Amino acid sequence: MQAMILERTCSLMDEDEPLRLVDVPTPEPGAGEVMIEVSVCGVCHTELDEIEGRTPPPRFPVIPGHQIVGRVVALGNQVQNLSLGDRVGVGWIHHSSGLKDENISSEFVATGRDVDGGYAEFMCVAERYAFPIPEIFTDAQAAPLLCAGAIGYRALKLTGLNDGDRLGLMGFGGSAHLVLQLTRYLFPQSSIYVFARNEETRKFASKMGADWVGESKAPDLLHAIIDTTPAWTPVVQAMGNLKPGGRLVINAIRKEDDDKQALLKLSYSDHLWMEKEIKSVANISGEDIREFLAIAASVPIFAEIETYPLAAANRALVDLKRGSVRGAKVLVVRGSLQ
Repeated sequence: MQAMILERTCSLMDEDEPLRLVDVPTPEPGAGEVMIEVSVCGVCHTELDEIEGRTPPPRFPVIPGHQIVGRVVALGNQVQNLSLGDRVGVGWIHHSSGLKDENISSEFVATGRDVDGGYAEFMCVAERYAFPIPEIFTDAQAAPLLCAGAIGYRALKLTGLNDGDRLGLMGFGGSAHLVLQLTRYLFPQSSIYVFARNEETRKFASKMGADWVGESKAPDLLHAIIDTTPAWTPVVQAMGNLKPGGRLVINAIRKEDDDKQALLKLSYSDHLWMEKEIKSVANISGEDIREFLAIAASVPIFAEIETYPLAAANRALVDLKRGSVRGAKVLVVRGSLQ
């Protein structure tokens, strides 16, 4: 099969082609696993963290990609709940303990980092981590829901938001634009404040229905804020925008170091006192994905998507790193290779 492989870490500010399109052996499903013919695979900021070495793969080469939609084409022994032809999705969780806290378990294995992922024609996964895709979504529409959407759902749960509370979103990319739609459904009386540096992104947030859009200081203190950015400056800004007892949830696998000096501006009295909290989101559970897909189908929640052929994965990654973000990027695998 053909796949895009990562063979070393590098800076995406210097390297235009971190991945290479190659022929590799087609995987075979083990006991309890299914093989999926990949239709599409979403592009996530976590891939940038892998490529640039902030959360490096344990081995090279590796096939990135963890927002995968396709159909089951082979069954391993002991598969009980899936059949050939089923349309399924795979997220960041490739397998783990199966317990309620599996997202923070030492057994957690990440798709596309610890094992090969979906920037390929085929991939294998345990059947319990292959999630049926609701019929309302096309393959490309479903891909961002498996990570950007589901991890946004987990972040929103961790805010402890009540209906009518004011919610802030630091950054407005693949995850946040889905969280806005989710919040409108779950907390219809809550006002949503979006912080974004880029004017085009702010216009996108306004179009999506944000109640207020700006760069750094909201007109009201907020009950909770979700930070989806790779930077540190928004963390300090967020803490300054929280009301007493408010909570910041950082939805990022890693932060970049470029503006780490911003943390020196953190003031205990202005940013941390009055029982303000900071909480991180760590990975994702299978239950998060199952729950979110059901909610997304019932609302429904649709991602704004931009598609690229698999062979253009490098361009998608560079665009994500260096350009402004509007919605989610998705690689089309099936039918895009010659």
